[in-house]
Amino acid sequence: MEQIVNGLLIGIEGIDGSGKTVFGKALAQILQQHALQTVLTKEPGGTNFGLKLRQILQYRDDIGILDSKAEYLLFAADRAQHFTQVVIPGLQAGKVVISDRTGDSSLVYQGVGRGLDCQMIRQINNWATCGIKPNLTVYLKIDLQTAQNRIGLRAEKLTAFEKAGAEFMQRVINGFNELYQNRTDVLILDGSLPTVELVTQVSQLILERF
Repeated sequence: MEQIVNGLLIGIEGIDGSGKTVFGKALAQILQQHALQTVLTKEPGGTNFGLKLRQILQYRDDIGILDSKAEYLLFAADRAQHFTQVVIPGLQAGKVVISDRTGDSSLVYQGVGRGLDCQMIRQINNWATCGIKPNLTVYLKIDLQTAQNRIGLRAEKLTAFEKAGAEFMQRVINGFNELYQNRTDVLILDGSLPTVELVTQVSQLILERF
């Protein structure tokens, strides 16, 4: 069923360690300073249901090896709940919804990274999101070594994806680069630059839209 939306959906993509979370928070703050109503959310974990799934997907305590299809379908379940409960209501209210990760992450992490059928992922993503796609995707492009250095400085428990190794993460980087090389709805930014510089570029584009 077609959804009538009046807001703007901004997706933030990149590998682990690219600075998505910090960027999203900074972008939301600057838009709020310009009197724009914003919703800052993430996948997985933008809902209470998603938080439960996030714990399973990121840390996998006591569940053993997770099948790649099962892994993707958990992300898809989170995405369906996320859009129904958070994204679509925000867009219908005319807000700027900023999502740390969207369906493109599954195309790259589970499709390219895990070797699953990308066309099947696209179909399920489209179903889970009611056909709604980001108006703009911001890709924070960064090299593997810089990302690994940042992750190491966090001194936090590593996620399952951060533990997957350099070969897996390089496939993910290659997947993002290939996915976005000819996309007109994607803004590719140098993720190694200061956050304030990156946010200034994106906020100007959004403010022009409103």
